[in-house]
Amino acid sequence: MMNPKVEAEYEEYKAAGRIWGVIDKENIKMIKFPRVPKEIVDGFKALEDDLTGTVSDILDTLGYNKVIPANLLPPIEPGHMIVGTAVTLRSIPIEKTTTQGLHDHDFIKMASREVNYLAEPGDVLVGDAGGMTEMSSMGGQSFVSAKLRGLEGVVIDGAVRDVGEIRKYGVPTWCRGVTPKTGKCRIEAIEINGPVVLCNVQINPGDLIIADDSGICAVPPQHAAYVLKECQEILADEIVMRKLIERDAPIAEIKKLFRKRYTNNDQK
Repeated sequence: MMNPKVEAEYEEYKAAGRIWGVIDKENIKMIKFPRVPKEIVDGFKALEDDLTGTVSDILDTLGYNKVIPANLLPPIEPGHMIVGTAVTLRSIPIEKTTTQGLHDHDFIKMASREVNYLAEPGDVLVGDAGGMTEMSSMGGQSFVSAKLRGLEGVVIDGAVRDVGEIRKYGVPTWCRGVTPKTGKCRIEAIEINGPVVLCNVQINPGDLIIADDSGICAVPPQHAAYVLKECQEILADEIVMRKLIERDAPIAEIKKLFRKRYTNNDQK
């Protein structure tokens, strides 16, 4: 049975033209939920490149396994960094053969566009496709809708297609691979905005997604402000240390800052 709060929100979004109706409404676990405040998101965006390395270290100190390396989910196009709140989609393979599904004119059961219209500007679509790479979990039209709906980017443990559209519309995307083969009559969405698992890492709707060329970090929202503060302090120290190394400063000067990030036990 659908949560009464979510059911009321569903009807509100339906009236506003934001429901595609691809997935049974009972399988939408949340619609409205708190986002990480904009000032925190902007604070992360203001930091220098290679941010995920620092965030990964801080998540280690907090005891979280919420980092996916880029060798598992690489970016389609390097040089992007995204920061935004996760909205999630879980998909599984269809039982029926593709040929039979096409013969029966089955309804398309992919739901990335559904997520795009439920999302808010600045969100990140996080898709759990179980690592399936034979068929695409998301294609060109979905990426267009993601761009027009203001999504920050896309992270999928699966394959995508229409790479030209992804580049044309400038949607930063991390995925397991690319394929020309459609997911229509091959995969079906079974849940929106519930917990998902990408590369053995749990990600929840509301987690703050930070992704760059090195990988993807999912910061629990209750720790976002703390992680930002730690990043600001660590990166400031690293700028100083880099300058010391560049001018060949004595080791005694450099040692004071070396590995400081790994010895901070002030975990909040």
